[in-house]
Amino acid sequence: MTTVVRPVPVAGDRARTGAWPLPDEAVAGEGRRLRFVPMGEADLDAVHEIEKQAHSHPWSRRHFADSIAAGHPAVLLLGEADAGGPDIVLGYLVAMPGFEEVHLLNITVAPGYRRQGFARLLLDALVLWSRGQGAHQLWLEVRQSNAPARHLYERYGFAEVAVRKGYYPVSSHQREDAIVMCLPLDGARP
Repeated sequence: MTTVVRPVPVAGDRARTGAWPLPDEAVAGEGRRLRFVPMGEADLDAVHEIEKQAHSHPWSRRHFADSIAAGHPAVLLLGEADAGGPDIVLGYLVAMPGFEEVHLLNITVAPGYRRQGFARLLLDALVLWSRGQGAHQLWLEVRQSNAPARHLYERYGFAEVAVRKGYYPVSSHQREDAIVMCLPLDGARP
């Protein structure tokens, strides 16, 4: 089965701004404007379309809606498909703050825009935001088989600290382990 990857335009007016550390008119390496905006209900169709393209077991639209309703930080990375073009969703993240920690629940870069530094940019923004919230650690789970993501997280400074057996579905009869990773935000070891 071939998946067609196409740019997903953003919904409505993008005058919203969030407390995310990227200037509103930042420029990426290829001259693209980039910016972060809070994810809203109007964005969920576009986000869910990317989620389905990007993952074998995607979050449902309701997962995103419930995260927004719960007040979890949910942020879109917007940019131009081509320099001077309209904004599209390049990626997004959803996190959950806790006491002196933040848990990264979902980070996704649209398949057609991977390997361009957008995942690292999303992580950079999350780390800065988390520190601003007083967090000392950033946690995540990643599929054991997801070598590209694990490599990114390791290069970023996350350490493997545990394994959650059978955490992720593979099929109706199989489960896959999750690697639990932690990034200290205050220089301490996880």
